[in-house]
Amino acid sequence: MQVVLRYQWREVTSADVDLIRQLIVDNPGTSRRALSFAVCEAWNWRHDNGALRDAQCRGLLLALHRAGHIELPPARWTSPRPRRHVVVEPIELEPVPLDVPLSKLGPLRIDQVHRTPDDSLVKSLIARYHYLGYVHPVGQHLKYLIRHDGQPIACFSWSSAPRHLGPRDRYIGWDQQARRANVKYVAYQSRFLILPWVKVPHLASHLLGRISRRLSGDWQQVYAHPIYFTETFVDPARYRGTCYRAANWTLMGETLGQGKDCRDNKPNRSIKQVFGYPLVKSFRERLCALQPS
Repeated sequence: MQVVLRYQWREVTSADVDLIRQLIVDNPGTSRRALSFAVCEAWNWRHDNGALRDAQCRGLLLALHRAGHIELPPARWTSPRPRRHVVVEPIELEPVPLDVPLSKLGPLRIDQVHRTPDDSLVKSLIARYHYLGYVHPVGQHLKYLIRHDGQPIACFSWSSAPRHLGPRDRYIGWDQQARRANVKYVAYQSRFLILPWVKVPHLASHLLGRISRRLSGDWQQVYAHPIYFTETFVDPARYRGTCYRAANWTLMGETLGQGKDCRDNKPNRSIKQVFGYPLVKSFRERLCALQPS
């Protein structure tokens, strides 16, 4: 059967296109989002936790539309802002200075807050105090809020890992087929923020260690699959990656500074260091296998 499009490793055949066309005919006036739900249901296209791959399907339908294979219904709403950049409602927080040695800090509360009321607080803190601001995480994602004596002192976010990342791919040693099957078991740390009034030496590496120990279990609980490896980028023009080195993360190499949309093989953004950390000893065996245990 003829393959008319490949989108994020899914092959769309001429029969698939015929099915989508029929769904459009059978549901006149339907929205693009409703159509994507119907296609996911027809294909039984779901995440490991059973949720429909709605966002992924909308991208696929748009690619088919742009290639001339289908005619989508008119878009009912478009955002004037760049994709993924969202308006974050500010939440006022009274700074409570904290300047003590880590040994004197006392107990910390670490909560995974994605899909909880504190999700908005993490968004607001990152938008206001992180130098990169807040953008909506890609794909599956978790957020963490750390409190001391009830006061927020730090937050983290993890999201789905980039599908292609040379330093990581060489470090793991997987082939293309294994990478396609198993990149979902890798999580990318997209934001790490210690609030500016918190001055606790070694707190960063301490938090990295504690959250790394629970990340896979939290991911399993939300998305019904574990994480075997985590990674992040460090801008060497701003930071040395000291806290990652102290937490036993490995410097795997540097990006090419080209980004996924580069067309001429010339750097179009700053070069980043790529750090990685295995969450299980057998991470290579699991990630290189076509059916991880």
